[in-house]
Amino acid sequence: MPLRTRFRLMTCLLTGLLAACQSAPPARVFTPGPPGVMLEPTGFIQTVHDPVIAKENGVYYVFSTGGRLFFTCSTDKITWEFCGRVFAKNPSWVHEVNPNLVDMWAPDISYFNETWHLYYAVSNFGSQESAIALATNKTLDPESPDYAWVDQGIVLRSRSGDDWNAIDPNLVLDEQGEPWLAWGSFWHGLYMRKISATTGMFDEAASEVYHLADRTTGPGSTSAIEATFIIQHDGLWYLFASFDQCCQGAASTYNVHVGRSEALTGPYVDKDGVEMLRGGGSLILSAYDRWRGPGHNGFLVEDGITWMVYHAYDAKQVGISKLRIESLTWGADGWPSLPSQQK
Repeated sequence: MPLRTRFRLMTCLLTGLLAACQSAPPARVFTPGPPGVMLEPTGFIQTVHDPVIAKENGVYYVFSTGGRLFFTCSTDKITWEFCGRVFAKNPSWVHEVNPNLVDMWAPDISYFNETWHLYYAVSNFGSQESAIALATNKTLDPESPDYAWVDQGIVLRSRSGDDWNAIDPNLVLDEQGEPWLAWGSFWHGLYMRKISATTGMFDEAASEVYHLADRTTGPGSTSAIEATFIIQHDGLWYLFASFDQCCQGAASTYNVHVGRSEALTGPYVDKDGVEMLRGGGSLILSAYDRWRGPGHNGFLVEDGITWMVYHAYDAKQVGISKLRIESLTWGADGWPSLPSQQK
C-alpha cells in the first residue's frame, strides 16, 4: 500500500476516534452510601401486610392491608403500637366494584398540595373487578383536631379483559413536584399516568398511560409482577416491584426486583441492561433466615438514608406476616443492596 494511502487511512481512523470520544457522554458518577442497617421491629408488627411508611412531627406511621386499612405508630421505627384505622366502615361504593370484597388492600401514603393522600385498592384475590381510590387528611395524628379521613372515591377502575388490574397504587412526585400514579398487578404488568396535584385524580390534560414493566415477554412468560414503588436517587429513578406469589404464608415465593431509568416514565432496565418491559429486573430481596416471601415494600428517605419497609412470613410462627425494616446500601455503581441479603 502506498505511503500516502496509509497516511490518509490513519488520518481518517484517528479523526473518527476523536469524534467518537468527543460525542460520548460523560460517565455518570455515583455517590456510595453508608452500609445498610437491619432493624428488628417489636410490638404490633404481626399481620402487617403491604406496608408503607410516612413520618409527621417525629412520629412514624405504617399503613397496612386489611382491618379497613389499619395503621401503627412508632417514635423510633423499632417499637410499634396500633394507632387506628383509616375507615370505621367500608365506603358504601366498594361492593359495587367487587361484590366479593373482603377488605381493602395495599395503601400508599404521600404528601402534596398540603394534604396527605392515601391511595388504596378495592379488589378480591385473582379478580380484575378492581378499583384504586383515594382518601385524604390534613394530618396523620389521630389526636389532632384536624384529623379526619375523607374518602374521595374512585381514581381508576379495571374490569375483566383490561390490560391491567387496578390495584397496588404508588404515588411518586417528579422533579417539579408533580404527582404521578403507578399501579398494576399481574395481567400485563405495571403502568403509570399523571395525577392532578389539585384534585388527586388523573390529570385530564395528560391522558397518556405509560407501560413500565411486564414479565409476560420475559423468561418463563409469567405475569407475576405487582406492587410498584418508585424512588429517585442520584438523579436516576428506581422502580421496585414484587415478583411471584404472595399470601401463602411460609410457602410464599414473593421477592423484590429493581430496575432504573433516567426518566420517571421509563424505560427501566436492570443491571444487565434488560428492560423491565421485557421481563428484566435485578433481584434485591428474597427469602432469608426465618423470613419467607418478603415483598410489597415501601420507602422513607430520612437524613440521606433510604429505609425500606416490607412484609415477610415468619417460618417460625406458622407463617404469619410481620413488618420488616432495613435500609439500603447504595453502591459505587449506583445500584442498591440490602443487609439481609449479605451471605
